[in-house]
Amino acid sequence: MQTIFVTGGAGFIGGNFVLDIVGGGEHRVINLDALTYAGNLDTLAPLERSPHHKFIHGDIGDRDTVAALLKQYQPSAIVNFAAESHVDRSIDGPGTFVQTNVVGTMNLLQAALGYWRELPEPERSVFRFLHVSTDEVYGSLGDTGAFREDTPYAPNSPYSASKAASDHLVRAWHHTYGLPTLTTNCSNNYGPYQFPEKLVPLMIQKALTDQPLPVYGDGRNVRDWLYVLDHCRAIRAVLERGRVGEVYNVGGNAERMNIDVVTTILRLIDERRPRADGSSRTSLISYVKDRPGHDRRYAIDAGKIRDELGWTPSETFESGITRTVDWYLANQAWCNRVLDGSYRGERLGGA
Repeated sequence: MQTIFVTGGAGFIGGNFVLDIVGGGEHRVINLDALTYAGNLDTLAPLERSPHHKFIHGDIGDRDTVAALLKQYQPSAIVNFAAESHVDRSIDGPGTFVQTNVVGTMNLLQAALGYWRELPEPERSVFRFLHVSTDEVYGSLGDTGAFREDTPYAPNSPYSASKAASDHLVRAWHHTYGLPTLTTNCSNNYGPYQFPEKLVPLMIQKALTDQPLPVYGDGRNVRDWLYVLDHCRAIRAVLERGRVGEVYNVGGNAERMNIDVVTTILRLIDERRPRADGSSRTSLISYVKDRPGHDRRYAIDAGKIRDELGWTPSETFESGITRTVDWYLANQAWCNRVLDGSYRGERLGGA
């Protein structure tokens, strides 16, 4: 049984990855998470009695603690999900993003490098450091084209700039020190256990309580939508078969305008929880002033991971968003516990 050291494994994507990989029965996970506002131990409740999951409350910026944990548990891989990840929050407080995403990643890389250098063979040869990043590092697209792994970086928000910096650090630790790294850059994730400041869960929660649904600008910003469990499968494929030092873009082949995502969600909720008068919840849509520096369009060319590793998404947008809405309707207790007072669905990053 392989041991994997996961950082940020109580968050949205990290939590889904931990649930998926531990559930497969072939891996033990050592899960380090700082439990900031978006980290939630309720997500990991199904693993409470699992002998194959160990949760540790800690920060990737604490190099000594990370080094001690690596020495103690001897993982064959590190998968780094730990990050501040919301564009709006980065507009209001960029310093936190630099501290976690840049300084934290550097400290994690240093701890990993020290650990890897001391490993005997064959463990040293099979060790991998996989860094999970975003397509936002590439900037904004026009009406055509898609991001490739060789697309120049052009981040436009404090969040994407901090993630771009972390990607560059991972590349540098491979090319300078030989650390066997892998990087994935994914499109917009959605699915179970997502913190409700993001578009999909925010619209679901507000629609259920008949609150106004804020849509930025004209609602025609385009994103490529990726179901989170498809993303987890892609990460596993890269971890198991990816070429050391390479970058792999992961997309859902599902470009949609934000307004179309919102209306699809509302249709599904209206079907499942109709209003007493039978009216559509589309009347709740409220167009608001656009986010500063809002990128117009993202799209991912996932040909490399398809051709090299055989990965393609299993979910269409229609099937994935249906599964997502059904999950939130069935798990309102989880949603209510997440909304503990630190975030109540208000707009952030409007400055």
